[in-house]
Amino acid sequence: MTAATYVIKQFGIVSVGKFFRVFGLVWGCIMGFMVAAGLSSMGTGMGLHAPGFAGGLVVLGLMTIMGGIFGFISGAVVAVIYNLVLGATGGVEMDLEVKA
Repeated sequence: MTAATYVIKQFGIVSVGKFFRVFGLVWGCIMGFMVAAGLSSMGTGMGLHAPGFAGGLVVLGLMTIMGGIFGFISGAVVAVIYNLVLGATGGVEMDLEVKA
């Protein structure tokens, strides 16, 4: 197998944003489930009128959407900062091995 050295000069801002959006969607969904479970059980445990199951579903949807939006924004910001640092330092060298 042969090894080749490559230098990463910059990252695509939209590409990194899309990649981070996936993580944001997953994180928002996980956190949304936790908050939805808390809202759904809050009323039954205390005997009060609480947002209940429908409120939990609304929060689940909002958390997932907001996670995707903020994931994309944070990914784009990270890519911009990373590109500035790579421009100042000359890039990141990577040794990749070609598999036959």
